[in-house]
Amino acid sequence: MTDQNEPNPAIFQTLDKCDPSPYTRSEYKRRFLWSVVQATLFRVPLMRAFRWRNYLLRLFGAQLAKNCNVHFRAKVVHPWLLEMGEWSNIGPNAIVYNMGQVTIGSHSVVSQDVYICAGTHDYTKPTLPLQRLPIRIGNGVWIAAGAFIGPGSVVGDNSVIGARAVVVGEVPPGVVSAGNPARPIAPRPTSS
Repeated sequence: MTDQNEPNPAIFQTLDKCDPSPYTRSEYKRRFLWSVVQATLFRVPLMRAFRWRNYLLRLFGAQLAKNCNVHFRAKVVHPWLLEMGEWSNIGPNAIVYNMGQVTIGSHSVVSQDVYICAGTHDYTKPTLPLQRLPIRIGNGVWIAAGAFIGPGSVVGDNSVIGARAVVVGEVPPGVVSAGNPARPIAPRPTSS
């Protein structure tokens, strides 16, 4: 065992040198205020109160179409980095960990327990700097229960992401993708 004060040359990352404050002061203030609002006013358990929740999200900078719906048990970390199109939904217990911009097109569904993660750390640098990589989810997309959408991912229009799938890159339009990592397994029908 080495002395606590001596650096170990076999360890690459240096957590003691990481940036302890990767956000601006104003962003910390907004995050605090939003966390209070989200834990209280946003969580009013009225299923059809989506206009109220949209109002609160917009108050904090979200760009939301008129008829989108965010469930009262969903969690959005930075409303000012969320954009949603008409008739799109974010389901119960979904987490939008949007360190970077998250854009969800029209008529798209983010099902329960989905984790959208638009932030990571650069593991190639010892100080692990924060990376805020945007995510774009197209129009007519269904992301099934428990899926993970990773930083910088793009989900093409009219695609389906299977339950518990892990998306770490680009999913082409009009396909059903599943697995870890998610891969196209079938085309999605284009007519009823």
